[in-house]
Amino acid sequence: MSTYMAKASDLAPRWFVIDATDKVVGRLAVQIATIIRGKHRPEYTPHMDTGDFVIVINAEKVRFTGKKLDSKTYNWYTRHPGGLKKVTARNMLATHPERILEAAVRRMVPRNRLGRQQMTKLKVYAGSSHPHQAQQPQEFKIEA
Repeated sequence: MSTYMAKASDLAPRWFVIDATDKVVGRLAVQIATIIRGKHRPEYTPHMDTGDFVIVINAEKVRFTGKKLDSKTYNWYTRHPGGLKKVTARNMLATHPERILEAAVRRMVPRNRLGRQQMTKLKVYAGSSHPHQAQQPQEFKIEA
């Protein structure tokens, strides 16, 4: 008996649409990371990109639990002296709501070139429209 290893020619990536309205950020990010990594498929192979594409709409309507909206901060460094920038989740949600889900999912994929390749399969939009109708995405129901 041998272990099955998927081949790139055997995989046909699918497209899914997820509506983020009133979904908790972390719980939604777990589901999205599972799909873009391919762990929901029986032919999952750890060293290959077996995942599917995910389109997230209504990212501006996600919610946080507890006091995270005011206490959670997003940090980045500008590469200049004293260039540490901090923004609360409330301000990030008002200015760039798609970055909240992208950051949450990025922390759940491998931190190597495979993870960077898998992150290109995530498309997040603040509103309810997206430009990927040609791919005929299917609606994906999130359990919650």
